[in-house]
Amino acid sequence: MSDTKLTPMQIVKEQPAAEPATTVTLATQKPKKGRGLLPTGSAKFVVGLVLVLSIVLFAIIAPFFTQNPRSTDNAALQPPSAEHWLGTTKLGNDMLAQLAIGAQGSLLVGVVAGGIAIVLSLVFGVLAGYLGGWREDALALLTNVMIVIPGLPLVMVIASFVPQRSWQLVAFVLGITSWAGAAYVLRLQTRSLRTRDYVYASKVAGERSFRVILVEIMPNLLPLLTAQFLFAIIFAILGEAGLSYLGLGPNSSITWGSILNDAQSGQALGRGAWWWFVPPGVMIAVLGAGLALINFAIDEVINPKLRNAPDAARRVRKAAKTKGVAA
Repeated sequence: MSDTKLTPMQIVKEQPAAEPATTVTLATQKPKKGRGLLPTGSAKFVVGLVLVLSIVLFAIIAPFFTQNPRSTDNAALQPPSAEHWLGTTKLGNDMLAQLAIGAQGSLLVGVVAGGIAIVLSLVFGVLAGYLGGWREDALALLTNVMIVIPGLPLVMVIASFVPQRSWQLVAFVLGITSWAGAAYVLRLQTRSLRTRDYVYASKVAGERSFRVILVEIMPNLLPLLTAQFLFAIIFAILGEAGLSYLGLGPNSSITWGSILNDAQSGQALGRGAWWWFVPPGVMIAVLGAGLALINFAIDEVINPKLRNAPDAARRVRKAAKTKGVAA
């Protein structure tokens, strides 16, 4: 019997075909890991991150190179100069020093309030969406009640009953009044995820509910959680600034809002002391813009339509232009 040599093409053809994936395999397969939290090369994310990091570094480093923000040894209402880069207040406080310490206070209020809000939204949103039944109804009822109650007026009422207000108390009040919207969104998303077959497979395998939520559901909620956390920080910083401007902010802490309140009570606008109220207002606007840009970048991950919208718009414009030239 003579040996016959097989060509490479024959060897490839004789190899057994791979077994096609069954419906059950495809249904129980988890989403691929490694999904980016942010779109690669997003200009919104880069610009927003630069703005936020610049303010954070300013809040950390600047207090080491400025004088005591409560010192009254300087001349009052001095315009910006080489000695006082941002001028002084009515009491002789250095504005640059107050702006740096105020950045720390506002950032602390925002992060703490955002953390409290996201924890409450996880409890009332993710747990309600996963558990279902009467427990979901009870948690959803509390969420709906908090949604219909106006947030800022409620904060004003609570703050007005406390004569001595620290920044921790203000952050706590802002946190417990700003979680309902995020909880509603997380509950709907969790209700969708709990019906996935890979979640059912984990339940059938005997996994505990806590592990199913932590391992199977939470990774798919990370982009949404990050977006909601950033939104809560923005809301808290703006809320604290509004409360402080109305005289309901922290009593013993310096924040950007308390600086605006001092400028208003000191008639900075009538005296022409623009350096007293413009810098904190600009800092609030820049930080809010930076966090909003990062939030927009995360929204593009959550909603692919937003990510593909610019390309689709360019294709439409190109097609319209081509059609116009052809005509």
